[in-house]
Amino acid sequence: MSANHCDPHQGSAQATTGLARFALVGNPNSGKSTLFNALSGLRAKTGNYPGVTVAKFEGKVRLSDSTVVLEDLPGTYSLEAISPDEVVVVEVLDPNQDVERTPTPDGVIVVLDATTLNRSLGLLA
Repeated sequence: MSANHCDPHQGSAQATTGLARFALVGNPNSGKSTLFNALSGLRAKTGNYPGVTVAKFEGKVRLSDSTVVLEDLPGTYSLEAISPDEVVVVEVLDPNQDVERTPTPDGVIVVLDATTLNRSLGLLA
């Protein structure tokens, strides 16, 4: 895989038309932004504490035969939004939300932290 360098659209409603969209979802500090940075070549902020990412970031990722849009979402422990960062996740993933935003992702990539696997798997329940 090679990354296509571009500017992220933080929390924007700009849709990249014609490209498949994938959202990175997982608990805080599970490695979502690190994976996003590695695949997209961008520099989304990372940190070892919750709340680092409170908006979504987008980047294009060039695969061997196509390009996709990858969305780095804030960390969440559930899909029942309590905090502002969890609201961002629900708004992106729930097509029934009445908000102006980018299209619902075509797929979700769940990033799990192997050192806290029990808690990480709770997101999938």
